[in-house]
Amino acid sequence: MIEAHTIDRPTIDQIDAARARLGDLIVETPVTRWRGREIESALPPCTEIVAKLENFQITGTFKPRGALTVMLDLPPAALERGVTALSAGNHAIATAYAAKVLGAHAKVVMPRSASPARIAIARAYGAEVVLEPDIHAAVGRVKAIEAEEGRSFVHPFEGPLTALGNATLGAELCRQAPGLEAVVVAIGGGGLCAGVATAVKLLNPDCEVFGVEPEGADTMHRSFAAGSPQTIDKVRTIADSLGAPYAAPYSFALCRAHVDALVTVDDDALRRAMALMARELKLMLEPAGAAATAALLGPLRERLAGKRIGIVVCGSNIDVAGFARLVDGLA
Repeated sequence: MIEAHTIDRPTIDQIDAARARLGDLIVETPVTRWRGREIESALPPCTEIVAKLENFQITGTFKPRGALTVMLDLPPAALERGVTALSAGNHAIATAYAAKVLGAHAKVVMPRSASPARIAIARAYGAEVVLEPDIHAAVGRVKAIEAEEGRSFVHPFEGPLTALGNATLGAELCRQAPGLEAVVVAIGGGGLCAGVATAVKLLNPDCEVFGVEPEGADTMHRSFAAGSPQTIDKVRTIADSLGAPYAAPYSFALCRAHVDALVTVDDDALRRAMALMARELKLMLEPAGAAATAALLGPLRERLAGKRIGIVVCGSNIDVAGFARLVDGLA
């Protein structure tokens, strides 16, 4: 296991260089101060929320930042052989997009339970999609593709380059919204939180960083408690984008070094947050995109009372029917 005190962490110069290399392959997503009757009545007085709208990123989530950073570092021969990835949707889409713009071919493995809309988007970007019965079978298939076809595996959340790419989001947020006292970010495998937390602590050391997991996919909680990366036997949450079945050493170590606390939210809290953000921010988000808001309205409400808080709205890849089903009776 990588120890937190020995980990090779990105520097701000490296993060800025990574962002420059990404260029216009991604966009600098906007921030907005969330002001509205419902959110202001739900939180203690003088609490200020700044939302980083990464749902407006190309492909609809933060994922291209990491996928592109990894693939831009591949030698030409590796790109020519193609890439492979494992995902319930968003990372598959990002890898397909990255392959398209870099002139490579992507072969992505997804569980059959993945959203048909996400499968269609990955194919629209040019990826070959392989469907497996479940995420565990998908792991075996992607390893076989990597070995048999010589493709480079683009990990959905682990590794220094993935964290470096995701750190560009945290750096953007700190510069767009100076003076944040807390940042709240969702955790699936931990790659997003690892990168964002690293950048936040470099640019604003006094700012607290909170990670949010669904109760039904609390891998990072278990890993923090055990002191090493852990696995879960089954994902039990509507937030499929946050359903990583295991934690991995590098992202775990970065999170452990830079995240001040972890909290969990249940599926009903995610649904309520989705409905609220649709009503007040006019955003149709997947459950993961509403996780930071769910935490702010729940377990972090009193702890962050009266503070200036950044929330990362990490994704919006959900079809209209799926969104309507999840918020039925709430919106």
